[in-house]
Amino acid sequence: MGFVEIEDRDSVRWMTMSAPATKNAVPRTGWDELADAFDAFDASEQRALVVIGEGEDFCAGADLGGDLSASTSAASNAEWMRGPNRAATALHRLSKPTVAAVDGVAVGAGMNLAIGCDIVVATTRARFSEIFVRRGLTVDFGGSWLLPRIVGLAKARELALTGRIVDAAEAEAIGLAARVVEPDDLEAAVSEVAEALAAGPPLAQRFIKVAMDRSSTMTFEQALALEEQAQAILLGSDDLVEGAAAFFEGRPPEFHGR
Repeated sequence: MGFVEIEDRDSVRWMTMSAPATKNAVPRTGWDELADAFDAFDASEQRALVVIGEGEDFCAGADLGGDLSASTSAASNAEWMRGPNRAATALHRLSKPTVAAVDGVAVGAGMNLAIGCDIVVATTRARFSEIFVRRGLTVDFGGSWLLPRIVGLAKARELALTGRIVDAAEAEAIGLAARVVEPDDLEAAVSEVAEALAAGPPLAQRFIKVAMDRSSTMTFEQALALEEQAQAILLGSDDLVEGAAAFFEGRPPEFHGR
């Protein structure tokens, strides 16, 4: 059995990180498993992805397991980082929506894996931390790009430079989590969110993800140009026709991504 376990529930794929003895810390081989799982989801027929940890924790970051030491060379350490970077890139490039189901700890790369998903649903006992600095490390797994965009530069600096623990209430208040629920309600709440996403229009969702990712690096005029190009395509799509028909007929739409 590997680190990543996959279960398809109709149009939603559930991806479980399975190493509860180490709070689902990612082993060296786990990064490629994560990257492969993200790539496989993007190529699948499933319409939304849930990322969750086995047991009572989401992910404690990298399981270094003695792989790194002060005596290793920068070149060998850079080679080690290719695994996390590949997984982070695969997650970031997904064209379909993702939901992180966060219980317990989400720290280090585990935190950035969570906030790298489109929507974070956390439990009341969830704890987030950019813990890297407390280990003598800098932020990785895309956290230096993600965190300022989510919480703002000043708060991102404070969280990254201190590595302090953020509880669920604060995580929701500053935008790390979209919703906080009781631990026993996590799976039901996440299922509700993921199923709603899976029923949405795939083409529109893809353009929304692209626009949001680029928003902080584009001028207003560039954003309008991107919106114009995307809307021109969507206005000619079957999904638009279906969405309008469903509205006037008083029924849920059935989108097919074309």
